[in-house]
Amino acid sequence: MPDAAATVPTRPDFSGLVDHVGLTVTDLDRSEAFYTSVLGLLRLADFGHARVLVHRPTSFMLALVRHEGADGAPFTELNTGLDHVGFAVGSRDELVAWQHRLEELGVEHTPVRDMEFGHHLNFRDPDHIALELSASNDIALAWLAELRDREIPRAEIDARLGDYLESLSVP
Repeated sequence: MPDAAATVPTRPDFSGLVDHVGLTVTDLDRSEAFYTSVLGLLRLADFGHARVLVHRPTSFMLALVRHEGADGAPFTELNTGLDHVGFAVGSRDELVAWQHRLEELGVEHTPVRDMEFGHHLNFRDPDHIALELSASNDIALAWLAELRDREIPRAEIDARLGDYLESLSVP
C-alpha cells in the first residue's frame, strides 16, 4: 500500500481563480437588486438566509448572507478582515465604460484612477462594502506573465520593483 504522505504535494496548487466570495449583508432583497442590476449577476439559488448570485461568463459566485444576530452596522474597511472586493476588467477603456454605467445607475464612485500597476475605479454596495473594478497595465501584465512562466528570486523581484517605482518617482 503506498504511503499516503508520499502522494500529498509539498506545495499544493489551486487554479488561482477565486471561486466565490461571501458577503454579510443587512437586506438580501436590496443587495440582490444592487448586484444583479449593477454587475449583471444572476440569482442561482435562494436559501432563505443566503442568496447565491453567479456571473454567467466566468461562473464566479457571490454569496449574500444575512446572519441572525448581526449588528447591522455598515461595512468599514478599518476593521480587521475584508478591505474590498476587486473585479477585473480588460482595459482602461472598459473602466471608462463602467464609470458611465455607474453614473447612469446613480451609483456613487471614484473617477478612473491611474496607478502603478494599472487603473481602477471604486464604489460601494448598499451596505457600504468597498468594491473595485480594475485593469492591469502592460507592465503589470508582463510581470504577471513572467511570474507564471518562471521562478523569480525574491531579491530580483524586489530590485526590479524598486527600479520601476523609482522611475515613476514613487518613494
